[in-house]
Order: sequence, then structure tokens, then C-alpha cells
Amino acid sequence: MPKSIVRTYSRYSRDAAALLGALIREARSERRLTAQELADRAGISRGLLQRIEKGNLKCEIGAVFEVATIAGVKLFDADGNTLTKHLHQTREKLALLPKSVRKKSKAVRDDF
Repeated sequence: MPKSIVRTYSRYSRDAAALLGALIREARSERRLTAQELADRAGISRGLLQRIEKGNLKCEIGAVFEVATIAGVKLFDADGNTLTKHLHQTREKLALLPKSVRKKSKAVRDDF
């Protein structure tokens, strides 16, 4: 079995994941959904849902967003139309930027 990669996360990232997990759990409870019911609706295992609710940063982001959406947690503080508008604007900006970024090479000093 391959060795797992040890990754460190910033406090901000850990806190954000914990907050999103807590919001998902709170929304699930308010809607009176069991963990198994929400997991079934999202197409994931109950164990993955439990890890998401605990704020585990190794969970797949697509699964986290899908669970949040089904539970009714608002992502990015925007509705569907606003989110689509922001996505379109961001893609327009990205089209104007270079496709890749490279560090400048060091100037060669060949004056011996």
C-alpha cells in the first residue's frame, strides 16, 4: 500500500473546514435528516458524511459542496444567479491573464 502523504494545513483552513462541517451538521439536524438519509441523497457513505461534518480536510471538495447544497448551507453567500455571474466574470478575467506563470530566469554573468 502506498505511503500516505503527510500534509500540514493552516489554522485558517482547519477552522474554515470545521465551520463548514458544523454548518452542515446544524442544517441537517434542523431539517430532521439522519446522517444516513443525507449520505444516501448525496450518493456518499455515512462515514464520509461524518468526516465532512467533523471538518476533515482530506474529503473530496465535490462531495463536501454537494452535501452542503443538499443540506441547505449557502455557499459563497450568493444565490445561483449571482454565483453564475461571478463565475462568468472570473472566467473573462482569466482569459486575459497568461496561461502559465514561470519564475524569471537568473541573469547569466559571463564577464570573466
